[in-house]
Amino acid sequence: MPHRNAPLTETGRLRLARCVVDDGWPLRRAAERFQVSATTAKRWADRYRELGEAGMSDRSSRPHHSPRQTPTRTERRIIKIRVLRRWGPARIAFLLRLDPATVHRVLTRYRLARLTHLDRATGRVVRRYEHSAPGELVHVDIKKLGNIPDGGGHKTLGRQAGRKHRAGVGYSYLHNAVDDHSRLAYSEILTDEKQETATAFWTRAQAFFAQTGITVRRVLTDNGSCYRSRLWRDALAQAGITHKRTRPYRPQTNGKVERFNRTLLEEWAYARPYRTEQERRDAYPGWLHAYNHHRGHTALKGQPPASRVTNLTGQYS
Repeated sequence: MPHRNAPLTETGRLRLARCVVDDGWPLRRAAERFQVSATTAKRWADRYRELGEAGMSDRSSRPHHSPRQTPTRTERRIIKIRVLRRWGPARIAFLLRLDPATVHRVLTRYRLARLTHLDRATGRVVRRYEHSAPGELVHVDIKKLGNIPDGGGHKTLGRQAGRKHRAGVGYSYLHNAVDDHSRLAYSEILTDEKQETATAFWTRAQAFFAQTGITVRRVLTDNGSCYRSRLWRDALAQAGITHKRTRPYRPQTNGKVERFNRTLLEEWAYARPYRTEQERRDAYPGWLHAYNHHRGHTALKGQPPASRVTNLTGQYS
C-alpha cells in the first residue's frame, strides 16, 4: 500500500508506464507529466516491461540477506529463557552476554507477551476483564500501613534517626472497596481488621454506593479471617449480595483493589514527608476525593471514576 505522501498510486504508476512503453513518450516528458523524477519514471516503466500490471504494486523493503541478524540458535536460547524463567531483556542479555536491545528485538519479533501481562506463577497471559455496569462486582481489601511517629519517620528525619522513633507506633488498616466497572472507591482508615470492623465498614461502603445509585450485586475479597466469618457472610446475605473469594495466593484476581492500594501508597501515604500520623490522615479525604472526581484513570481513557457514575455528589466540586 503506498504511503500517504506517495505521488503515484498503483493506477498512476500504470498510466505512467503505459505512456512510456505503449505510447513511446520520452522518460523526461512522462516524469514532468506525472510530477516525479526521471529515475522514478524509468523504474516503473522497466517493471511494466518485465512484469506487466502486476509490477505496479509495492515490493517488500525487507533485505534478501541479513548477515548481522541474531543467529537462530541464540534466538532460541533467548526464547527458552524467557518462557522457562520469565526474565526481562536485561537479565537475559547479561546471562547470554548480549545487548539488551538485541534481546528486546528478538522478543518483539516473536511476539512474546510482556512480563507485566503474564501471571508470574503460571506464565499464562493475564486475562483482563471489566464488568459492564457499576455494582456488578465490588472488590474489597485491607491494606496494613505502619503509623508515623510524632516528629516524623525516616522520610523526614533520615533512616537512622527515624528508626529510633519507630517502635511502638502501631499500624493503621485501610479498608477499601472499589467498584469494578467505574473504579469508584470508598475507603476508611480503621484501627484493626477484625470481623466486626470489616463488617461495619462494608455496611457504610454499601450505603455510599447506594447513594450514588449503585446497587451492589457481588463482592470479591481475599481469604482473610474477617471475610470468612459468619458475621461477614450474614451481612452480605441479608443484603442479597453474593460473596466471592479469590483463590489462595492469587492476589491478582482481586487486582483492581490491589492496584488502588498501590496508587494510594504512591500518591498519598508516601507522596511527601509527614510530621505526624494525624497529618497524613488529614490529607486522606482530600486525596480520595481527587481520586474519585478528578484524577484521570488509564483504564477509563483518562477520565476519573466519577465520569461513569451519574449520581455521585460533589462530582464537579
